Amino acid sequence: MSAGLRRLGPVSDLPHENDQPDPLDSFEEIIEAETDRDPDLAVIEAGSRTLRTQGGAPRADVPARPEDPEVDKALREVEAELATRWGETKLEPSVSRISALMDVLGDPQRSYPSIHITGTNGKTSTARMIECLLGAFELRTGRYTSPHVQSVTERISLDGAPVSAERFIETYQDVKPYIEMVDTAQEYRLSFFEVLTGMAYAAFADAPVDVAVVEVGMGGSWDATNVIDGDVAVVTPIGLDHTDRLGETTGEIAGEKAGIIKQGATVILAQQPVDAAQVLLKKAVEVDATVAREGLEFGVVARQVAVGGQMLTLRGLGGEYPEVYLPLHGAHQAHNAAVALAAVEAFFGVGAQRAEPLDIDTVRKAFAAVSSPGRLEVVRRSPTVVLDAAHNPAGAEATAEAVREAFDFTRLIGVVGASADKNVRGLLEAFEPIFAEIVVTQNSSHRAMDADELAAIAVEVFGDERVQVEPRLPDALEAAITLAEEEGEFAGGGVLVTGSVITVGEARLLLGKG
Repeated sequence: MSAGLRRLGPVSDLPHENDQPDPLDSFEEIIEAETDRDPDLAVIEAGSRTLRTQGGAPRADVPARPEDPEVDKALREVEAELATRWGETKLEPSVSRISALMDVLGDPQRSYPSIHITGTNGKTSTARMIECLLGAFELRTGRYTSPHVQSVTERISLDGAPVSAERFIETYQDVKPYIEMVDTAQEYRLSFFEVLTGMAYAAFADAPVDVAVVEVGMGGSWDATNVIDGDVAVVTPIGLDHTDRLGETTGEIAGEKAGIIKQGATVILAQQPVDAAQVLLKKAVEVDATVAREGLEFGVVARQVAVGGQMLTLRGLGGEYPEVYLPLHGAHQAHNAAVALAAVEAFFGVGAQRAEPLDIDTVRKAFAAVSSPGRLEVVRRSPTVVLDAAHNPAGAEATAEAVREAFDFTRLIGVVGASADKNVRGLLEAFEPIFAEIVVTQNSSHRAMDADELAAIAVEVFGDERVQVEPRLPDALEAAITLAEEEGEFAGGGVLVTGSVITVGEARLLLGKG
């Protein structure tokens, strides 16, 4: 361990996000208690705290290891079996294997309607918002997202919460004989992602759910999730990522992602680059799909920073939704919220079969309860430590802008651990304006870029004096916190951990959030 670095104290000893004043305080009482502050800020804080109370207590979105040793052992055995299969970065672009699995399982994915989500950035946050909205309208939901932050069980959610370890194990054991049957009949065994997709679709049918919210793994046309026919197809902003597999321009990438747009579906399009929009609209015309575009048919009317998030006015397909509190930071999350709202409106037929908007109080309650672990998530105070899973330049730019807007850091230290197959230089260049110094590290994944290799790129972007190398993530966190503390207890130093979902997940565990 580097000289002068101290051990991280227990998170229980530190102030937490949940250390809020009594949430049952009335709106007026909160304002009266804030007489020494700017009155407008007092109103914003009172409103956001009141709406958080209406949304209910945050759910445990990231499960810890099972407490029962036998269950933990069984889960580890399932994880070990899954790990013997092709990982998510090794692909054979085809849906033949997943289609064969669905066939022998009796096509469980056809037993419920679905909302299918693709795009480059914002898929998981948008999926969580859609799930919250549907649940608030008393529909039983199944959500399938990837990758996971800490536990593989996060990927499959029922009723707004990850399935239990016991249910995950049971589902795997139920489908295992059918997986082995397909393995023997195919040229290649089912991949890790294909098996999990099959498990999710089977679990949703078994629940049963009223609607599935499904995020693609990569692309769209040949993604394993694309054996569903989504009633609503959602395309979040498309950028340059996975260019070796999807295409070198946003238009080419859109061609792959357009594969989720099915005959007669409703397509919800976030703001897109011109070439991507042209490709997506052409596909919609070819399959007679109805299209709603952000900035035209729906969008963000207004947004204002609030304590712990932002206050929004959204325009949906059925009208305007004012005073919507979203407990997430950044303009990009506001746009995700607009997309999610339009998707749920489309699912309920708003703008088509019905003209009236969704119930505003229900919409407000749903958005106030949204969470998205690892997306500008504050996990520690004094100094403030924020986690964000940005892993490509577009995501990093959105995160950097959100940090400028939502946090008043006087000195921000970056902890970055990235994957070797990403545009790491572009990622670092996006963060350079907001990082005073950067501590480069690496996570435990075999995909992780070597810390020294990452440091060499960082030196070119930041200069030698602003870069520190700590190959072990625990050491990197300690180094960054020590640097942030040099500002003094009340000065406003902070730490942002980013670069990869895996880096964020491991940091989350180290900081006691799982």
